Amino acid sequence: MPDNLDIPDSSENSDSSDNAESTESTEGQDQKPLEAQTHEQPEPEARWPRPSDGPRASSATGAASATAVRIGQEHFVADTDEQGLGAVDAVADDSAPSSMWGEAWKQLRRRPIFWVSALLIAVAVLLAVAPGLIARATPTYCQLNKSYGTPTVQHPFGFDRQGCDIFARTIYGARASVTVGVLTTLLVTLLGGLIGALAGFFGGFFDALLSRITDVFFAVPFVLAAIVVMQMFKGRSSILTVVAVLALFGWPQIARITRGAVMSVKNEDFVTASVSLGSGRLAILLRHVLPNAAAPIIVTATVELGIFIVAEATLSFLGIGLPASVVSWGADISTANVALRDHISVLLYPAGALALTVLGFVMMGDVVRDALDPKARK
Repeated sequence: MPDNLDIPDSSENSDSSDNAESTESTEGQDQKPLEAQTHEQPEPEARWPRPSDGPRASSATGAASATAVRIGQEHFVADTDEQGLGAVDAVADDSAPSSMWGEAWKQLRRRPIFWVSALLIAVAVLLAVAPGLIARATPTYCQLNKSYGTPTVQHPFGFDRQGCDIFARTIYGARASVTVGVLTTLLVTLLGGLIGALAGFFGGFFDALLSRITDVFFAVPFVLAAIVVMQMFKGRSSILTVVAVLALFGWPQIARITRGAVMSVKNEDFVTASVSLGSGRLAILLRHVLPNAAAPIIVTATVELGIFIVAEATLSFLGIGLPASVVSWGADISTANVALRDHISVLLYPAGALALTVLGFVMMGDVVRDALDPKARK
């Protein structure tokens, strides 16, 4: 074997191979961060969505907002152009609770029955207060030669048996009927409301005594008792006499309603707070209990007003109510009953006016009751 043949040293080869591998690994490590850096995107700046961005912007910025919360949990500074809390003051506060009467008015003004009944009541009150604005003829001026005369331009309803203008008597008849109804309702509300309020508020023996008295009057038929008592004043009755007799037997209904309303209100928290503050019992009854128990009393009084108008017409129809000199619907109905078969129109006009007036008050009471009922509002 020749001597000049050089055999490479294995140690040198291993060293060179190690250096090459280290160089390649170093270059790979240097190139890997550069390659990752080229594909890395800048992290979006987190901000809260603005109202002008729309719903898509809100969902798009949700990830950025979450990133901002993760990065800096200590605080978050909003952009200066974002809407602040000052704009909240400009929003109308519709969540404030309104009163019971305010809610009732919202319900009433949306119901046609309320406006129809209000119109009927307004017409009846206008006829009772100023009948001369509508009827030009005198209701007590009668001409026998015009008995059951046909209608004319000046007398649109014609004439009755005694030759009186039916239109004028129908218009003027509202004064007596409405006056009796209103005065009786006021007197009944005061008397029955006082008895019911005292019985419901104080309770105990006082409540038992007044309740038994109320039950006694409740057992007596209203119209029948009025007829029996009015027989004693036959020929000498007046408007005040009729009002007193009707109120004497008409107060138990108001008393019972008032008693129940007062008993339900006196156990409320604001009444208990007034008692703990040292307020007198009479002051609590007048200032806190009665104002909050007035709703069912007003509704019942409105319906009772129509009932009292019918009761007055019934007494006048029987000839024991208002005197003959007073023009009333009940007296005209009684007069028209004589010739009902041949001249039915003489009966229809006063009876129709009476029915519409009573219908107006009864419908008003019903619609107000529904508006004040929380269950009906729901």
